[in-house]
Amino acid sequence: QVRLVESGGGSVQPGGSLRLSCVASGGRFTLNAMGWYRQAPGTERELVASIHVSGLVNYGDFVKGRFTISRNKAGNTVYLQMNSLASEDTAVYYCKGWGPASTGFWGQGTQVTVSS
Repeated sequence: QVRLVESGGGSVQPGGSLRLSCVASGGRFTLNAMGWYRQAPGTERELVASIHVSGLVNYGDFVKGRFTISRNKAGNTVYLQMNSLASEDTAVYYCKGWGPASTGFWGQGTQVTVSS
């Protein structure tokens, strides 16, 4: 069973930055892709960014060049560098990994709060 553990969330003022990390462990295979979703109270979970083993990346429309997703060479850690944060970015951020046959695995989530 794959386990995903996020870290790096917290509180920041508008315009600030945070870097989220997610480490995958326990699987017998390399995850084909890893990414980040977020969910604010009363809203649906939405894709923030994803990165495939090929290097292909995908971002949510709202990112607008502010966030950068990356992955380590071993393929078991994914990062999300978030700059120019705004109050609308306040949410719980979840790490997701995709295994064989697009099997999805989720982390427990980390809170990001942007407030003055």
